[in-house]
Amino acid sequence: MRITWLLAAFLLAARLSPGQTIGNTFEYGKEITWGVTKATNSGLIGGFLARMSIRRTDQDLHYFGFEMVNVKHPKEERYYSFTGNTYIYGKTNYLYNIRAYYGRDWTLFRKATQQGVQVDGILAGGPTIGVVAPYYIEYLVNDEVIKIHPDLNYKYLNSDINRDYILGTGNLFQGIGQSGIAPGLNAKAALSFEFGSVKYSVIGIETGFMLEIFAQKIPIVPTAEQFNIFPNAFISLYYGTRK
Repeated sequence: MRITWLLAAFLLAARLSPGQTIGNTFEYGKEITWGVTKATNSGLIGGFLARMSIRRTDQDLHYFGFEMVNVKHPKEERYYSFTGNTYIYGKTNYLYNIRAYYGRDWTLFRKATQQGVQVDGILAGGPTIGVVAPYYIEYLVNDEVIKIHPDLNYKYLNSDINRDYILGTGNLFQGIGQSGIAPGLNAKAALSFEFGSVKYSVIGIETGFMLEIFAQKIPIVPTAEQFNIFPNAFISLYYGTRK
């Protein structure tokens, strides 16, 4: 939280300073980008994003965004079964966050038309819909493979289940129809570094901090502490076009 406030203060200070810019006007009014994102509370690829920026002034853009990400509990631990497949012992639910946000994108340091790196500061926030989906495992019972949701049919700490008979995780998106909904809010502060020499194409990296708050605690790993506040640092790789 302290780092997030420091980054927000830096963005405000940079916004109020004149900065180092090249040229005085932009030749585009809209920017559309998409990409992938990785956070400290996600897997190797945390999720996907789509964004649109609309010019407001020479140095200021309206910033709209949409993300779908998988959020993990800090106590998740991956194990290998005797088949070589992996599973997370003690996990009972996935948390898929669908985020929408609006904010401002300020150009702090502008690049030349065909070279250099442009640096933007971003402050944004909006609603989050948390989809709490059951985490299924494949389990061997009397030489028959069944798919179970540990929180509904068994308990990991109960003698009814034996880790030696866990084969791996269930199918992707299995049990999505049994999901619950957790409403929440998100806010982020970030810096965007844009590269490339193509005039109307965009490629870059956005990095910063995000905070999500839900109305209730999310039961991802019931045997560990449950949270309704999820801070994270993230990095996103994006590509897009300008018009």
